[in-house]
Amino acid sequence: MTAPQPADTLPENDGMPRWVPRAIGLLLGGVIFLWLLRELFESLSGFLVTILISFFFSFALEPAVNFLEKRGVRRGFGTLIMFSAALILIGGFSFIVGTVLAEQTTHFVEDAPELIDDLEVWLQENIDETTDLNAVRDQFLNEDGLGEQLTGLADNVVGIGATVVGLVFQIFTIALFTFYLTADGPRLRRTICSRLKPDRQRRVLGVWDLAIQKTGGYILSRTVLATISSIVTWIAFNIIGVPFPLALAVWVGVVSQFVPVVGVYIAGALPVILTLLESPTRSLWALLFLVAYQQFENYLLAPRIDSKTLKIHPAVSFGSVLVGASVLGPAGALLALPAAATAQGIISASGERYAIEEGPLTRIGSTPGKTATTVVEAALPEHGLDEPLVGDDADGSE
Repeated sequence: MTAPQPADTLPENDGMPRWVPRAIGLLLGGVIFLWLLRELFESLSGFLVTILISFFFSFALEPAVNFLEKRGVRRGFGTLIMFSAALILIGGFSFIVGTVLAEQTTHFVEDAPELIDDLEVWLQENIDETTDLNAVRDQFLNEDGLGEQLTGLADNVVGIGATVVGLVFQIFTIALFTFYLTADGPRLRRTICSRLKPDRQRRVLGVWDLAIQKTGGYILSRTVLATISSIVTWIAFNIIGVPFPLALAVWVGVVSQFVPVVGVYIAGALPVILTLLESPTRSLWALLFLVAYQQFENYLLAPRIDSKTLKIHPAVSFGSVLVGASVLGPAGALLALPAAATAQGIISASGERYAIEEGPLTRIGSTPGKTATTVVEAALPEHGLDEPLVGDDADGSE
């Protein structure tokens, strides 16, 4: 018989496996790393959004800067010229709007009692006969009441000033990054590509060029929409009798197109309020026009123009703005369309494309004689891609 083994030589089956402590340590380390990464991202989210917006503006300026550079203008000086032109346009627009606001504010202060009386009469005739605005009139005319309002406004000056300073600093930061990204664009691309293999370099440069094209298309589409909106609004404001129709029409066109998410409301509020100071009826007509035109633009005009300039499907255009606004707020809404158009272009240019089997679910149009190749060509976005389809013939055989 075989003698039994001593107790100290028996295999240990009840101990913890050696890999368990390591796995627990790796799990805890991964959780801590992800937490730190999340905290870091939240801390740098404002800076990252600033960089994204700066890239967007640099992509928008680059075609014009490249145009000047090809005609012998140094790139840095060409960037300065474009910045100066943009500042002149923004300054002129701000001066026009500021002049309108200052003049209307002066008229409002002078004519406030009469305006309150007119508003009271209109409310009594159209809404409620018992309307009485004497308390409002007395409070406005009372020096003590007016003084209290001015005191309350003065108490908020510090907070308003801090907000303005923060906004100016943010604008200055974006402008500085935009200037350097535009002026040193070729140097930045050379630095990035120097770390990549030749095939990767071609992909990166292709995506970069596509982003510039799509951003330019976005600026073009916004400019076209702003022009159409300004012209139509100017005509409508003249018919309605809105004060300063040209200045307010330009305000509506520019702000509604270039200020994301809240731009439509800010653009419409100013002419409605200024018209309300003169005539509630005309103000109501102005509001109805602005609402009607906004629906026409959102559902008919803007998707068609975006599909031509950005070559992006109207549904994708509308959905991308909603997603961008949900993720990054106003900045996301601003960047959504060019980002979506760039992503669509990258997807369209990537991978192989095959001939499609002809059938009721894939046929475009009602012509029964359409070939599968025609269907494929009609379905593909127009990105200048002319690679042959994978397959031996047009009926999808491989």
